[in-house]
Amino acid sequence: MTVLYTKDHEWVRAEDDKGGELYIVGISAHAAEQLGDVVFVELPAAGKTFAKGDDMAVVESVKAASDVYAPISGEVVEVNTAVVDEPAKINEDAMGAAWFVKIRPSDESEIGALMDEAAYKDFAENS
Repeated sequence: MTVLYTKDHEWVRAEDDKGGELYIVGISAHAAEQLGDVVFVELPAAGKTFAKGDDMAVVESVKAASDVYAPISGEVVEVNTAVVDEPAKINEDAMGAAWFVKIRPSDESEIGALMDEAAYKDFAENS
């Protein structure tokens, strides 16, 4: 499944190959590496809606606290409470088991504005 990225280091992946239904959101492995050991995560409640770019979550590490922004507009339909219970999962598997939320998009055209893996890798290395 294709993973897409934002300039704020969030990733987005369709829940299944059909796309369109739900998108899984998390922070990139690059972001997790930059943060260092994650010690706290605050995620939004299911049912909350966000516009693209809204503050959606908070991640705190031993180095810093960072806001996580909604990569697309939509409604949170599921929250990964395992990450809240064990924030260190983000350092272990940021791109897999440590996803944050599942969002039902309100404007699927926003998906097209995200970077593919090659563009994100270039962006992360040069910013």
